[in-house]
Amino acid sequence: MSRVLVLAYGVVTYLGFLGIFAAAVAFVANVGVVRGIDAGAQEGIGPALSVDLALIALFGVSHSVMARGWFKERLVRVLPAAAERSTFVLVTDLTLGLLLWQWRPMPASVWDVESSFARSALWALSAVGVLLVVYSTYLTDHFDLFGLRQVWLHARGRPYAPVPFQERSLYRYVRHPMMLGILLWFWATPTMSVGHLVFAAGMSVYVLVGVTLEERELARHLGDEYRRYRARVGRLVPWRRA
Repeated sequence: MSRVLVLAYGVVTYLGFLGIFAAAVAFVANVGVVRGIDAGAQEGIGPALSVDLALIALFGVSHSVMARGWFKERLVRVLPAAAERSTFVLVTDLTLGLLLWQWRPMPASVWDVESSFARSALWALSAVGVLLVVYSTYLTDHFDLFGLRQVWLHARGRPYAPVPFQERSLYRYVRHPMMLGILLWFWATPTMSVGHLVFAAGMSVYVLVGVTLEERELARHLGDEYRRYRARVGRLVPWRRA
């Protein structure tokens, strides 16, 4: 695969993710141009639940497996190393896009907050979650996270070096600010349907499993430095050691 093709591959997968992320924000808010989380033809609770759980599992399992070191080592045997992260982004695009496309609505209400002030506060908290997700990507290296740095360096014939871990900004108070943002985004809603509850709960399981696996690898690669950091800083709740 030529350097230009690898670069184009990385750019396309990144742009695809931007579109999918914007669609996901609208989907969770139930205002999607294509569809919202409670929009669409309704089916029986059993078939809908089966499909939705399968979609969440496909996204969560593929995302978690591809993030593991052993999988990356196997992937770079068949793809240029510079394209490994972009392939991870591509699979994220495809599985999340499939979830948004094939989601089965279950609009029965779990809660519906009536107070206008409380509704506004919950929407604001959800927006904070989205902004926290976006901001967190820049606390390490946004372009490395989405594979653009790798394909750019490859195109220029320059060696790649991983971005070192730095305890700065939000990382001084919580070990996984991006995942905290995801949880706020998914759970802070003034109108919680059964479908939204299934989505939020399923994605929360993915978050908890994902951070557990990630921290095992970080401790293995960074050693005592990360273990000391983990002992001082909360995983998802600031200042709480867990």
